[in-house]
Parts: sequence; C-alpha cells; structure tokens
Amino acid sequence: MRIAVVGGGSTYTPELVDGLGRLRDVLPVEELVLVDPAAERLELVGGLGRRILSRLGHPASLVTSTELEPALDGVDAVLVQLRVGGQGARLQDETWPLECDSVGQETTGAGGLAKALRTVPVVLDIADRVRKAAPDAWIVDFTNPVGIVTRALLQEGHRAVGLCNVAIGFQRRFAQHLGVAPDLVQLDHVGLNHLTWERAAVVDGTDRLPELLAAHGSEIAESLELPLGLLHTLGVVPSYYLRYFYAHDEVVAEQQASESRAAQVAEIERQLLEMYADPELDEKPDLLMQRGGAYYSEAAVQLVAALLGTSGEANTQVVNLRNDGTLPFLPDDAVVEVPAAVDGTGVRAVPLAPLEPLFAGLVAAVTSYEHLALDAALRGGYDRVFEALLAHPLIGQADQAHGLADRLVAHNRDHLGWA
Repeated sequence: MRIAVVGGGSTYTPELVDGLGRLRDVLPVEELVLVDPAAERLELVGGLGRRILSRLGHPASLVTSTELEPALDGVDAVLVQLRVGGQGARLQDETWPLECDSVGQETTGAGGLAKALRTVPVVLDIADRVRKAAPDAWIVDFTNPVGIVTRALLQEGHRAVGLCNVAIGFQRRFAQHLGVAPDLVQLDHVGLNHLTWERAAVVDGTDRLPELLAAHGSEIAESLELPLGLLHTLGVVPSYYLRYFYAHDEVVAEQQASESRAAQVAEIERQLLEMYADPELDEKPDLLMQRGGAYYSEAAVQLVAALLGTSGEANTQVVNLRNDGTLPFLPDDAVVEVPAAVDGTGVRAVPLAPLEPLFAGLVAAVTSYEHLALDAALRGGYDRVFEALLAHPLIGQADQAHGLADRLVAHNRDHLGWA
C-alpha cells in the first residue's frame, strides 16, 4: 500500500507518521511519500518521520519528493494538507479584515474566502494529476477551508472526501469526561465544516450529553470561550468556530488588541523545525499539540483504512461529503460535515434527525456563501468576491463588503490570476 501526503513538509506531518506507526494493524502502509516544494522543510520533516517509524518498529519506507510526478504513481490514497502562501498569507488573512472591524480568521469570514481563492485552483490541479497517475486513488482533503475545497473536488468528479479533526477532538474529550473508551462515544455531529454542533454523545444507546453539560459544562464552555449559560440554552455543544458568530464583536476587539494566532503559530513552527533537525529526536514533541490538528492522525488513518477496505466492515466517521438530501433544506451538491458510513465503496451519510431552526438558518446562509465563494475561486472577478462577502452572515453590509473585497484583492494579487 502506497500513500502520498501533498504538503508533506508541514509541521503536522510527524503527527500523521506517528499515527501510521502506531496503527499499523489498521492501515498496513508499505510506502509513505511526502511531497512538498519546500526542500529544506521536507528534509527535516522526512528525517524525523523515518526516525519515528524506526522507533516504532514499522517496516514502511518513507520517501520525499519536491515534485508531484512520479511521486503519485500507483498511490492508493493522497492526503492533501497544503497551505498556499504559507504562514505569511495566513498572517495577512488574520490582519486586514480587522481594518474593517471584521473577524480575522483563516477559515471563517473574509480571511477564509481569501484562503479559498488561493487554494481551490491549486488543489484542483493536484487532483487532476492524481487522476492521471492513480485514477482509483482516494483524495482525502485536510486543507482548509475543507468544506469549500471538498465541494470543488466533488463538483469536478474526483474521488474525494473532506476531513477535519474537530469531531474526533470532541469524541476524545467527552470520552475522557465519561471515563469510557473513545470508540464507544458516537456523536450526533451536524452542520458544515467549522460550523457544527454536537447534539448528542451516545454511549451504549444512551445520550450522555445532558450529563456532560451538567457535570463538565463549565470546563467545556471555558475551552470554547463561550458562556456556560449559552450552552445550557442551546442544549448542544457548538464547535469553537461558532464563537466567531455568537461573539463576533467581542472576538474582533480581542484580535485588534492582541497578537494574531498566525504569529503564534509561526513561532511554534520555527521551534518545531529546530527540534525536527535534532538527529536524536525520534518522537513527536509535546509542542506539536500547540500547533493544532490534535488527533488528526487517528482520524486520517481510520478514514483511509475504511476507504481502502483494510478495516473490514464499514465504520462510522465524521467526514465532509456531498449533501444529497442529508439536510433537506440544502442543495444536493452542498458539502456537509456529518457522521457517515465509510467502506471501500465510499461514504454515505447516516440518517439524522432534522436540524433545529436555530441552527438551520445559519447553516443555510453559510452554504449560500460557500456556493458564491467557490464560484469566485473558479471564475474570479472582483464582483464575485464582493457578492460572496456580502452573502456571508458575519459581514452582510455593502460598505464593509467593498472594503474587505478591496483589501482581499490587494493582499492576494500574486495568487489571483485575474487580479
């Protein structure tokens, strides 16, 4: 079995390698190919990856390549985890929206649109090359904004599924609170990527979420930076990204007064790469947990194993997939993030209870924005950028949308072929 990681020079990659090494019985990889144009980073990450596999006694070979071809030849799955423009672009995404009193975030709001415009054409080009080199390979997208990127891939007929670590993070956290194994917790996780709610946490047929909110609500609310009273009123646990909607003005004020997350991540990455250069290091450092992407490796391994049929019968996993009636109020070609049955034939959403109006309205609005965002990414044009921003529920004001569109184009001109 051969798996390629596009964006393999990411500091995330040792997390993935560690998971592949520990879960060899689930996914018996024979060769792992890390692909990244940044040769120096790739060498550091690849070296640590080989040492991790060696320490774990895993027989797989790890090879690196700065070119996609022939790295894609004969691969069974391709994991895409790239960042077009690097951390410098992320810093801009989190900075210029604040000039318009709009949230500065790399996947939500105007910054998320900028990232989509840079990313979609690049990922589609990679997918076309995967199709030529390995037409039966699955593409697993971890690249943000996952919902928009996955929609682009599916719209072009690629064998693709999107993955985010938010659901598995909640599963692990809830399992710890309940004192049970993570696999025993089944989440009623519903919405769009980075716009989801946990409506239930079922263990042995019983929903334990009310118990979790009663006993651990304060801790959960604190981790989300949302009021405990709001969680009790909603009766669900929203993802952290809902804070940008439920407390937008508060978040903007905080961001305008403090260092950006992008600057913090850039410093973490600098320290991680220094650590990776140590030839004695043969395990992922604790600092990697601060980088984000916790449990990404377990989610990715479980998903790829199910898609390639190595895990036996279908298992249920939260993924990003085509709606096809799962949420009846959305178009079929929308991409939703929900539990799905995954096996060698593909992914199929499991039946869900109707989404409550309190959440459905926001999901519908953001889906409309994502439709316009993808159109702007594919066809370009200032007017399409403006319309996507105007449709976004965090913006919605013409003057603000124009100001954001002006800044988005100015800061991303090098990545926009039409600008």
